[in-house]
Amino acid sequence: MAATTTTTPIIITKAFFNKYSSPSPHSTPRLFSTNLLPTKTKTLLKFNSNSGSRVSKLNAMPEQLGGFIDILQSSPPTWESSLLNNLLIFIIGSPILVTGLSTSGIAAAFLLGTLTWRAFGSSGFLLVATYFLIGTAATKVKMAQKEAQGVAEKRKGRRGPSSVIGSSAAGCVCAFLSIYGVGGAALSGLWQLAFVASFCTKLSDTVSSEVGKAYGKTTYLVTSFKVVPRGTEGAVSVEGTVAGLLASMLLAFAGYYMGEVSVPQAVICVIASQIANLGESLIGAALQDKEGFKWLNNDVVNVINISLGSIFAVLMQQALFQK
Repeated sequence: MAATTTTTPIIITKAFFNKYSSPSPHSTPRLFSTNLLPTKTKTLLKFNSNSGSRVSKLNAMPEQLGGFIDILQSSPPTWESSLLNNLLIFIIGSPILVTGLSTSGIAAAFLLGTLTWRAFGSSGFLLVATYFLIGTAATKVKMAQKEAQGVAEKRKGRRGPSSVIGSSAAGCVCAFLSIYGVGGAALSGLWQLAFVASFCTKLSDTVSSEVGKAYGKTTYLVTSFKVVPRGTEGAVSVEGTVAGLLASMLLAFAGYYMGEVSVPQAVICVIASQIANLGESLIGAALQDKEGFKWLNNDVVNVINISLGSIFAVLMQQALFQK
């Protein structure tokens, strides 16, 4: 038969009180000193105190979580909500990001994503994410063949910060103009239109180039229609041109679906993107890699291209729909 353990209760008698509460002659009087209690009793008291603290913290957690969710759902977006939403999405989407961007490219894209969310909310962010996914997929098409021909993007198509900036410079300008309300409510819609047009232009350019290098049967120099090798600056192909047109239409439709532009504005984005891409091909064929224009590299040409797309879209909107 197991021995029964009994716990002797602590009886606060006068002798007990005098023993454990007597202060020194030079100390502040106190009723009770826990330092003089038996070790087992002090442990029990400490456990109960810590348990109460833990319960308080657990009770506070729903409040803190609710505050965090409120920040994420801020409308209109704030810098804080934009940063947190962007951070969460980048953490979740990191396996996809590393396939299309270098480490420094991801850092540049993070800044772009935060700025985009702050200016145009989740719909603007999703538009840029759609651009990235389609552009990355097009870049990876027949990568081995492109590498063998020497026309593939560096690092297996993983873009660096200069490429990210070159592809988004016009969109970033539009985002800043929107955030700081330049031109007031009258021009806010134009900045949003120009933003969408810039990414339609860049996606069309990327897809036409990558598909042309992968599938183009014959590539022509746009200034003379002379047959040239794939990957030549300023060269175009039927396959690449059609693919680029479809890509711009797809992203413009996504912009309409997400509420960034109306149907007429989506059409404007497509037309503006094709005009801008023709201009980029002309610049590439006539000036790029020529004497005196060594500074005109792909990133600079990209900035010119997307800027033209944004400007053409705004001009067409004003010419066609201004009352």
